[in-house]
Amino acid sequence: MKVIVCVKQIPDPALPGELDPSTNYLKRDDKLILDESDSYGVEMALQLVEAAGGGDVSLVSMAPNGEVGGLRTALAMGAEDAVLVSDSALAGTDALGTAKVLSAAISRMSPDLILAGVESSDGYTGTVPEMIAGALNMPSITFAKQIRVEGSTVMVQRQTEAGYDDVECPTPALVSVTAGVVEPRYPSFKGIMAAKKKHVEELDLDALGIDSSAVGKDGARQETIRVTDAEARQAGEVVEDQGDAHEKIIEFLGELKVI
Repeated sequence: MKVIVCVKQIPDPALPGELDPSTNYLKRDDKLILDESDSYGVEMALQLVEAAGGGDVSLVSMAPNGEVGGLRTALAMGAEDAVLVSDSALAGTDALGTAKVLSAAISRMSPDLILAGVESSDGYTGTVPEMIAGALNMPSITFAKQIRVEGSTVMVQRQTEAGYDDVECPTPALVSVTAGVVEPRYPSFKGIMAAKKKHVEELDLDALGIDSSAVGKDGARQETIRVTDAEARQAGEVVEDQGDAHEKIIEFLGELKVI
């Protein structure tokens, strides 16, 4: 079984983020790390291949400056190889452009299953996985909390507000994985050393046959006009108990339609 995992490499969220004032883009010049939300997809893929008794887990990513730091982490977890799309013309690419680029890379790899995080930690659009599935003309299942593959069918427990739905579809298919559904393994020292030798194929837009005008800032269908600081949190209302505090609390919760 061939499983491909879409992974995003992001600026370390433990460090202060910085915007380019001329574009309002998040600066990505420093070392990038594996998005934690995508580590669940990597772990799920590894478990599926192990359950199948064999197969490969490959990675696909898009990042500037040939950055592979986050990919090496996923490779150290156990993924076999990776494809990185890196091109200066990709700066400012929106969600749809990203989906076009990733789908073009994936189309060269003939997967049985594609996994992705529900949304990235630095973008939160939550749309890229479904756009990739649309570009590849394959079925998509979202918010997976459990995945099982039998033959040419993928069966998913799809998380909902009330619990989960049992959903299935034929493969090849794309499934977006909810964070926290599995416990990602820590890369071992052996895995870290092995990851340094694993193949990472770097592609540019020409290699994928994509015109630069369809991506980047010029091809984007959205624009960040301005960025402002969040308002300071206001102090909450203090209820002093004079024998009627419970009534005030009930009234307050009623106004919020909580009760």
